[in-house]
Amino acid sequence: MAVAPARGAIGAPLDRVDGLDKVQGKADYAFERHPEDLLYGAVVQSPHAKARVTAVADAGALALPGVRHVLHHGNAPALEPVADGELSVLQSDEVAYRGQAVALVLADSLEAAREAAGRLAVDYEPAPHDVLLRDDHPGLYAPDGVNGGYDTDSVIGDVERGFAEADVVVDRTYATPTLHNNAMEPHAAVAQWDGGDLVLHDSSQGTSGERATIAKLFGLDPARVRVISHHVGGGFGSKGTPRPHAVLAALGAKVAGRPVKLALTRRQMFSLTGYRTPTIQRVRLGAKRDGTLVAIEHDAVSQSSHLKEFTEQTATATRVMYAGANRRTTHRLARLDVPTPSWMRAPGECPGMYALEAGIDELAHELGMDPVELRIVNDPPEHPENGKPWSSRHLVECLRAGAERFGWAGRPASPGERIEGRSRIGYGVAASMYPTYRAPAQASVKREADGTFTVRIAAADIGTGARTVLTQIAADALETDPGAVRVELGDSALPRAGVAGGSMGTGSWGSAVHKACRALIGGGGDAAQADTTEDVKALEPFARHAFGAQFAEVHVDADTAEVRVTRLLGVFAAGRIINPKTARSQLIGGMTMGLGMALMEASVLDHEFGDWTNQDLAGYHVPACADVLDIQAHWIAEDDDHLNPMGSKGIGEIGITGTAAAIANAVFSATGTRVRALPIQIENLLT
Repeated sequence: MAVAPARGAIGAPLDRVDGLDKVQGKADYAFERHPEDLLYGAVVQSPHAKARVTAVADAGALALPGVRHVLHHGNAPALEPVADGELSVLQSDEVAYRGQAVALVLADSLEAAREAAGRLAVDYEPAPHDVLLRDDHPGLYAPDGVNGGYDTDSVIGDVERGFAEADVVVDRTYATPTLHNNAMEPHAAVAQWDGGDLVLHDSSQGTSGERATIAKLFGLDPARVRVISHHVGGGFGSKGTPRPHAVLAALGAKVAGRPVKLALTRRQMFSLTGYRTPTIQRVRLGAKRDGTLVAIEHDAVSQSSHLKEFTEQTATATRVMYAGANRRTTHRLARLDVPTPSWMRAPGECPGMYALEAGIDELAHELGMDPVELRIVNDPPEHPENGKPWSSRHLVECLRAGAERFGWAGRPASPGERIEGRSRIGYGVAASMYPTYRAPAQASVKREADGTFTVRIAAADIGTGARTVLTQIAADALETDPGAVRVELGDSALPRAGVAGGSMGTGSWGSAVHKACRALIGGGGDAAQADTTEDVKALEPFARHAFGAQFAEVHVDADTAEVRVTRLLGVFAAGRIINPKTARSQLIGGMTMGLGMALMEASVLDHEFGDWTNQDLAGYHVPACADVLDIQAHWIAEDDDHLNPMGSKGIGEIGITGTAAAIANAVFSATGTRVRALPIQIENLLT
């Protein structure tokens, strides 16, 4: 497909079109809806990781002033079965994890609802639980597939023969912990029934998909459900599918015959909104003395719940990154008494790239080779497993440009060599990759009486600037100024659109918006609409990915072993950049999350109680401004006409996928100590 020429709006650093509304408090979020006759909901959670509810004594709670209803498995309306067992709330007496919702209290005030929830008497019959992931778990199995529609395993060539022929082999095991998304805006919903129709205001990354799921749960035609999510205060994947709070709000409103507002507390988000699964990953790499890879193996172990099978695609990035005739990747899953993991920024690619890129660094050290050059030597001319031509691949250019900008040539020659004052200084590098997805979407555009244009699409702006870049795409397609375009989104009543996830929002929604706008210009009328369902098939012959290179400098205190990331630099090849201002923000945000993954973030599991102990932002640490001293995001010009009419690739996730490895590799450079389990903590380095 031909990429549309820029007409002025695309490529400009346009300020966010909704920025003023946000700073003035005019942007509406789900919890801020306040219909008349409103009830507040409070969730009662199980204190056991595996149990059966034997009794719910609700008389005491209902006797409190203002308390109207208590719902539990014994009196809640029946829901239709769906694939996501997490959504079958209050349908069974079985408890599958600690923190699972076992009751819902509805009251006239939030205070009354929470008071009653705390007093509700629920009896349980506990059972022994199993919450610990290990690579020798007796229940490990190979699922039928992994997230994203990928095959569970892949085998190319003869891996064992390849290792036998290698001059150097590294065989390492890496581990990543449970990570929680912790968006700024807690998950919240306001549900209201009008006869048999449901209107649900929810903090959602995809109103069209949520409408379909909620409708199925309640046995409704999707036309009778409307999901509205005009603004979302972050999600990182945790709002990509409906969560139990939305179903509970709808159930409560149905029983009460009144609107219900339900917001999860920060602590409840650790149980009811998904998380990144912990992983155990074995990486084996075999190479010739010149660095040429002859064997690659990546085995990943992760966990899911007994309510739903979710397998993170941890090893799939290894299928893409480097050349090598003999290769094998596998995924194995353990079903434990835990909540169901789900999407978190770059699910699969993020932890998988950490292990692979740390392994590549270890191989470079064993070979005595520059890790930048090792990656360049093994850059594949085509997809190394399916043989498809790249739509574009400029990883080598990113590595070379990043090395020059960063001053890589001046890196310490050997680990622990450079000491300045109290600091041991190290440099690290890692590559980044993320697939370029595109999903079908619909859009409409109308020419208003005043000469402006209104574009409508059920997209979601979760803080990424989607409204702004869609405005720019529409303006160029309409051959007008961005100020003449208004974009309406965040409502399932608008033309259907896919989820804000997988870094595919701009490419998917923008294609539909562009097509509708060009149809209006070409048709000469005052309105037009478009559907890109058929257009997506043209992309199949190509392997489409964004690539990048991350460089990190760390200072490790020689006495306390405290690690400080003093410089972090990324160079990316992500197609045409629609808006450099919002793009840089997204890339820096991803890199900052990667810094947190490397040094801070971890949900700490208490095996006895089967739950995470640090369920707040005091115990679950994320980077603050003082932790990000010098962070830069750059990109190279990349023209790719095999993607979408804009020539864009996703940027929401490429920034995170290489950062943790670059920092871990820099820590090794500084100290000579290789830490293979994240996050890197002081006690790992004190020896």
